[in-house]
Amino acid sequence: MKLRFQNSVAKAGAGLALCLTLAACQSAAAQRGANSVLGTSDDVGLHSFPHEEAFAAFAEQMQELSSSRNRGNGGDAEITVTGTSGIQAAPTPPPPAAMAVAEVAADSFDSDGEQITNTQEAGVDEGAIVKDAGDYLVILRRGRIFTVRHGGDALAPVDSINAFPPDAENAGSTWYDEMLLRGDQVIVVGYSYGDFGTEINRFRLGKDGSLTYRDTHYLRSGDYYSSSNYASRMIGDELIFYAPVSMRWNDWRATMPALRRGGPDGEVVDLVEPEDIYVTEPARRGKFVLPMAHAVTRCDLSSAELECEATAVLGTWSRVFYVSQRAVYLWTGETSYDGGTAEGQLFRLPLDGSRPGAVPVNGAPIDQFSFTEDRDDGVLRVVLRADGSGEGMWGAEFSGGDLGLLTIPLGAFTDGSERIPQQAMRELPSVEGWRFHNRFVGDYLLYAAGNYGNEEDERFIYAAPVDGRAAQRIDLEHGVTRFDVMGSDAIAVGPGSDNALGFSAMSLGNQVRVEDVYMLPSASEGEVRSQAFFYRPDTGSPGGLSGTLGLPITRQLTSTGGEFLGNASAIFFMRRDNREFTPAGNLISRAKEGRDDNCVASCVDWYGNARPIFLGNRIFALMGYELVEGRLDGADINEVRRVNFIPRSRTPQ
Repeated sequence: MKLRFQNSVAKAGAGLALCLTLAACQSAAAQRGANSVLGTSDDVGLHSFPHEEAFAAFAEQMQELSSSRNRGNGGDAEITVTGTSGIQAAPTPPPPAAMAVAEVAADSFDSDGEQITNTQEAGVDEGAIVKDAGDYLVILRRGRIFTVRHGGDALAPVDSINAFPPDAENAGSTWYDEMLLRGDQVIVVGYSYGDFGTEINRFRLGKDGSLTYRDTHYLRSGDYYSSSNYASRMIGDELIFYAPVSMRWNDWRATMPALRRGGPDGEVVDLVEPEDIYVTEPARRGKFVLPMAHAVTRCDLSSAELECEATAVLGTWSRVFYVSQRAVYLWTGETSYDGGTAEGQLFRLPLDGSRPGAVPVNGAPIDQFSFTEDRDDGVLRVVLRADGSGEGMWGAEFSGGDLGLLTIPLGAFTDGSERIPQQAMRELPSVEGWRFHNRFVGDYLLYAAGNYGNEEDERFIYAAPVDGRAAQRIDLEHGVTRFDVMGSDAIAVGPGSDNALGFSAMSLGNQVRVEDVYMLPSASEGEVRSQAFFYRPDTGSPGGLSGTLGLPITRQLTSTGGEFLGNASAIFFMRRDNREFTPAGNLISRAKEGRDDNCVASCVDWYGNARPIFLGNRIFALMGYELVEGRLDGADINEVRRVNFIPRSRTPQ
């Protein structure tokens, strides 16, 4: 596949051409009535179905089209549902009313603590394996939840509980990997291969750190697992899930998201009606089957009983999604069929409940870090590679081909038929290698690619200014497996010569400049998840130019690929003072291999098991069942104490 880049323009004028094109896009969007960059207007968004009969007719023809494909009839069938009798624009619902405050039990409390999770978007919390709850750390590990008191200069395990309901019948086939906290609620999200799909378990956190089971809900969904992304987000009291579902056109309602409380006999509430299902204008007239519904479900955590609503868009199977404070963005890839091609689409689903919109695209983003919404400029920026299959499990690890940066005005998301001008796709210098890493930091896109190993030709990155200026090549002393943010600067981390792990700090001015480099001998990353890294700027440091970073590492250099499941044996800490690195040392795990924890569910650390934690002036290293506290003495970190909270019995209390 070739990416479609902007028309030939002089390199010196590329940025100007891009700006002029975007202005034209904004003007056209305004003429169509898109007066707000926060969502599509009533007359230009995607279309949904006005009633069940309309969607049933659409589903019947999709079923027939699917059957003709399977029979090898050459693909001449065409969907002909048109007009108001079939698909039409749904009215835009009003923004949801302010959420009510949930009743709080007398022995519970507001547990919101410090933000210790390295999230992509400020204000958009992500499911994690550890959260701060005031005086307590709450930790999710191998199918159980633990609380450890750290308030009052303490460090002591308090309570533990199974992360699944007491009467669970399918705990062994469910993976519990994401946890969020809101008020006194501990929310654990898992995926069940034996029951309905997404499992949402809520627990109550007491003032004394105790944990009690509250309730369980099941959200019908397909397998959402990704090696790089997280399924859940939380903005205020709203819990947000993305999930794909495979369409069964002869029984479509049985595949759409629904909510069930409790076990198999619990009441099932459908979350998606025909008016909640959106399809692009080309798709409803096309000659191709839409195999997937991609659903965004929003649940109100402030209500005593979990209340949810969902929106679905129809598309192809490959996907990447990104959540900003205002919308969920979903890319679905191009898929070819005999006699037809399903175009790639980029969807925007506003979180205020207004109508979704879409634009046709080609190419593929790599992961959620391929996106950034710039509200000041009123645009979405997306990095696309020519060949990619989305972020389904292990999909983000394989991509290739041409590279481009697509800039889309938020008002340009319409019914999926209007292509934005080619000038909005900016060609970027290509990089070799199927393992691609990218990150928007400040006013730059940083990216690099390579394969496993330490080949010399992998030791550089590109920094592309988002204003259209030429990309800058920056040579490094090591490869890149991670980009992240350090205050107003950026950092690249990756393997170097002689099994060293390299850290390069970069300032992001008119030109990107490497400010300092440190090579950690005989080490590799112990975790690949974005949340494994954390940087805490010093209080009062302008631009965060001074601070402390932490990253899980391993010395088991023969276990190539082990970082995908978490194999950290230590947390490495490093000081940064006025942009100069000084290694602080490690907090090391002393866990004995082979010790039985009586694990009964979620017994593989898909989301890792180690995190650096900064709480006030204190520093901790979470490694498996160990929590180690360290103290910086000058530039050196020394162990103060540690606790081991490994469960002692099959049913921890």
